[in-house]
Amino acid sequence: QVPLVESGGGLVQAGGSLRLSCVGSEINFSLKSATWYRQAPGKQREPVATIASGGAKDYTDSVKGRFTISRNSASRTLYLQMNNLTPEDTGGYSCFFDTDWGQGTQVTVSS
Repeated sequence: QVPLVESGGGLVQAGGSLRLSCVGSEINFSLKSATWYRQAPGKQREPVATIASGGAKDYTDSVKGRFTISRNSASRTLYLQMNNLTPEDTGGYSCFFDTDWGQGTQVTVSS
């Protein structure tokens, strides 16, 4: 199992921004698709954003135009830039690559 370590979560007011990072010290994120998931309180975990090996990006409808997924192969990091956050974005965010999950980082958006 390859460790993935997320960071960047926190408490932010509605309309604010956060950038999540997922570092995989043994991973080349460009080899396969990588996905950010989130799990809101009382809800199932859902995929939020995916970046394919070729660079194509896909987003769940609720975050389109606000979130941007990216990667940096040199630093072995997957990012999720989140802008114009709303309370509905509150949840635990985790990165997923191949068969591995990170431990998650909590995002809380206050109204």
